[in-house]
Formats: sequence, C-alpha cells, structure tokens
Amino acid sequence: MRILIFVLSCVSLLSVVKALSHEPELGSARVVFQTSYGDIEFGFYPKVAPKTVDHIFKLVRLGGYNTNHIFRVDKGFVAQVADVASGRSAPMNEEQRKEAEKTIVGEFSDVKHVRGILSMGRYEDPNSAQSSFSMLLGDAPHLDRQYAVFGKVTKGDETLRKLEEVPTRREGIFVMPTERITILSTYYYDTKMESCEEEISVLKRRLEASFVEVERQRMKCFP
Repeated sequence: MRILIFVLSCVSLLSVVKALSHEPELGSARVVFQTSYGDIEFGFYPKVAPKTVDHIFKLVRLGGYNTNHIFRVDKGFVAQVADVASGRSAPMNEEQRKEAEKTIVGEFSDVKHVRGILSMGRYEDPNSAQSSFSMLLGDAPHLDRQYAVFGKVTKGDETLRKLEEVPTRREGIFVMPTERITILSTYYYDTKMESCEEEISVLKRRLEASFVEVERQRMKCFP
C-alpha cells in the first residue's frame, strides 16, 4: 500500500513538473494598465504569438489603450478590454486608428487558458482579432486552441479580484459592469533594463495628469 501511495505521489509530482516545464517563456517587456480600480501589469509570449504581441505592444506604445475601458467582467471567467477603435473616450490620431483597425491572424497554440492568461478576442472568423483581449479570471479549457494566447498578468491579481466584485448586468452573452472601468493611462518598460523606480513613479504621475487634460479637452471639443 505504501509503495502504491509513493508511486502515485511520484506520478503527481511528475505531472506538475511537466506542466511547469511547458509554460512559455515571457519576453522582457512589461506593460502596465492603470485602471480606475488599480494597476494591472502583464508580459508577452513572443515565441507563442509573435504577430499578436507585436500588434498589441505597438498599440500600447502609440497610447492606443489610453482612455479605453474594460467592458466585460464575468466573475471566474474573463475581464475583457474593449476594441481600441470603439472603446476609447478620447479621439484617435491617424496612426493609432490605422494600427487599431488591423486584423491579426489567429495564432492558436497549446498554451492553456488559466487564470491570468491574456487571450485575444475575435469574431467567428479565426483571423478577425483586432485589439480587444481578455484577462482570464479562471480556468477556461473550452477556449484552448480556439483563441490566441499571447501573454499573462504578472502583477495586479488584487486588481482583478476587485473587478470581480463590481456590480454587473447581463446583455446577451456578455456580463458587463454597470459603471465604466476606465484604463486611465498605460506605460511600458523592459525588465532587462536597470530598475528606475523613481523615474517610473514620475512617469505615472505625468500620465495621470495627461489623462485629466485629455478628458478636459474632450469635454470641451467633443461634448
């Protein structure tokens, strides 16, 4: 009996090790979304979904996700970021719009949809992804190999837990927050570079201030 228990324990341990060994390698880039409920940081899987990563990271660098919002919060399932082209409260410039309206080939992989994973939204066409993506709030194996995984949340699970507690309403297949969850601003950095905490703090304050100014101008020019 003891031998059987020992064998089963070894099998379980090997399964865990195997699962961990198949976790994709994160790139060094990190993106931070500063939301009205707190910060969410994520990294990319460039070897898993290179085209998707390039597209999303370019939109971040262009400021495309600033003033966008999280339009869907389905507890235990997903928190989904809206498409940049329709979700922002501030107008886009030509470069932002051009990138936001691109469609990306479906880079489906064997990476599992578990809590914290980032997965592209799309329509029925497997190659129709644009800029909307979900942050998994639980395991969703039915999405495996159907939606493109391109990264994962690296910090901010406490923010995701706050999002899971917001009041929601159902509209068709979507569970949506009753109040807008705004992405106030975004920034990015490289983990291979020397840590610059003070500079990052200053940058965050400047971005928050710029968001206020953008909103002021929007209300003035686009009431």
